[in-house]
Amino acid sequence: MNVYQTIIDAAQAVTPEMVSVRRDFHKYAETGWLEMRTASIIARKLKDLGYEVLIGEDVCERDARMGVPSDEVLKAAYERAVSQGADPEFVKATEGGFTGVIGILRCGEGPTVGMRFDIDALGVNESTDEDHLPARDGYASVNAGSMHACGHDGHAASGLGVAAVLMQIKEHLHGTVKLIFQPGEEGLRGAKSIVEKGHLDDVDYLFGAHTTGEAADGGDVTPGSYGSLASYKYDVTFRGLAAHAGGSPHLGKNALLAAAAAVTNLYAIPRHGAGASRINVGRLIAGSGRNVIADEAFMEMEVRGDTTEINEYVSDYAKRVLESAAAMHDCTVEIKLMGAAQSLNSDEDFCEHIAAVCTEKLGMKVTEKLAIKLGGSEDVSYMLNRVQSHGGKGAFVRVRSKMTESAHKRKFDFDESYLTKVVKVFCGMTYDLMKK
Repeated sequence: MNVYQTIIDAAQAVTPEMVSVRRDFHKYAETGWLEMRTASIIARKLKDLGYEVLIGEDVCERDARMGVPSDEVLKAAYERAVSQGADPEFVKATEGGFTGVIGILRCGEGPTVGMRFDIDALGVNESTDEDHLPARDGYASVNAGSMHACGHDGHAASGLGVAAVLMQIKEHLHGTVKLIFQPGEEGLRGAKSIVEKGHLDDVDYLFGAHTTGEAADGGDVTPGSYGSLASYKYDVTFRGLAAHAGGSPHLGKNALLAAAAAVTNLYAIPRHGAGASRINVGRLIAGSGRNVIADEAFMEMEVRGDTTEINEYVSDYAKRVLESAAAMHDCTVEIKLMGAAQSLNSDEDFCEHIAAVCTEKLGMKVTEKLAIKLGGSEDVSYMLNRVQSHGGKGAFVRVRSKMTESAHKRKFDFDESYLTKVVKVFCGMTYDLMKK
């Protein structure tokens, strides 16, 4: 029996269902830690396929979650999820923002293969123009301010396709499969909580994938990625004392002035000689009126570095700047971590293995470059680094498909042939690693 051909055929057969699921997730888009409907449906489908299912606090370490919305937002999202058809058995476990899901398939002795699929949407209002396919065909997001503008609806649907095909070839697998459906990738908020729960500690091989635009050489797959920037995302609040700006300005403690001093000095942090470093203040809100000394200022900022060490350097320097600016104007400052990622590098020999399986067993075209550099940050880095830290191998795969425009835009969409390609690559590699 040619199991690789079985995988190819099964991937094609499951594609219509994946398309249907992808469009359903797209229509009911949910942002980070609010993916309650999405997570409940994933859990239901995994259970129906025969997987052992973990959901809720069994997946995400409570205190390691970052950037969790307020209780009011979480409550409203839960009620919305229920009204929009969340699975009644599993949605209860997601209440409070515990929206991770893991499906486990145990096939006796052998390696543990982990796969990560992110499931969250972005805070974007989707286009309603008729030339935008989801709008034209009736599956554009119905949730205002939430849109799958980065392909995570496809990632989640392809994960379920992988689950279905692996179950079909279960008798040929030896070891354990972990399908990890991760919340809160946008803003780098979710992966660390799954790692801290210990779910990557026994994983020998890890794949992640992301939809990426068409390759110049026509390749279907780029087996790996490297060079993603380590990052920290911070919410910063300066607190001072209000006073009349005309009558008694000397009695005030100007939080706006402290924040302004911080911004100018943050951008003056010396760059690191060992690699790229980044800092950005993306949002600053302060004050209550033109004649009032501002008693509070709120800032959203981030730092990044080519390596985890460079990121730490920028972060430590930034904290000193923030604290010094507050002290200079007799204010206090609160610095809250809202998201984080480490630097990421795929294992070169593992990328070569993926390339060989794709070309020799699955009839897929691999790009000339086996790995490409990431321009931003990715919190799958936490999972990959944990696996590599105990001797495992991993790769962040780029699966190529035509896109209408770049990610995070209101008319983003991708060719759904992406779904079939992911199933082939992930199932083909899983079988290759677990066949003996």
